[in-house]
Amino acid sequence: MIIAVLRAAILYLLVIAGIRLMGKRQIGELEPSELVLSLLIADLAAVPMQDFGIPLLMGVTPILTLLCLSAILSVLTVKSIRFRAVLCGRPSVVVAEGKVLVAEMKKNRFTIDELMEELRVAGITDLTAVKYAVLETTGRVSVLPYAAAQTPTARQMGLKPKEPGLPVTVVSDGRVMEDNLALRGLGRDWLDREVRARGAASVKEVFLMTVDEVGKVYYIPQEAKP
Repeated sequence: MIIAVLRAAILYLLVIAGIRLMGKRQIGELEPSELVLSLLIADLAAVPMQDFGIPLLMGVTPILTLLCLSAILSVLTVKSIRFRAVLCGRPSVVVAEGKVLVAEMKKNRFTIDELMEELRVAGITDLTAVKYAVLETTGRVSVLPYAAAQTPTARQMGLKPKEPGLPVTVVSDGRVMEDNLALRGLGRDWLDREVRARGAASVKEVFLMTVDEVGKVYYIPQEAKP
């Protein structure tokens, strides 16, 4: 039993390290080569994790080999545009000037239902409002509406709003984030006052509280227990 736990833990940590080496972008948006790598690593880790007759090294070695190969391919994609196009593909324009490019849709086996779903996600229901829609190599669609269909910015409206900066969490599920309080130059006295001002007896009654660089507070109380 102990050997099984140790083998599983070693392989699990190795896979986690490999995914971390792939970077945050790859975790959220897998390229085809990265998807294949993830599937292969999962497969290679599963076999020695279940079959004790296979030496652990037989599972670790191919995983490390694939990670090294992935690192080499990543360098090559950065260095060579042609290699990147071959390995990752190229973005395809599927809508131009409000018109669907049927040939590009068929070439990428991308259906009109999938296109309309991506447009709805972008908050667009009218195809004629789309200047360009680009099918990216990750399978997602970047939508660029006409200027007249875009939401006006504060600059375009001649406004000069204050920059709120990045909010930081000062209370999370009843626990005080002391480091974040210090980052904003605040103390427990300030926190206690803000909590009481919102009707809570203590931070234990706060589910979430954040504060940005201009002092704006966002507050969510704990749900009442039935």
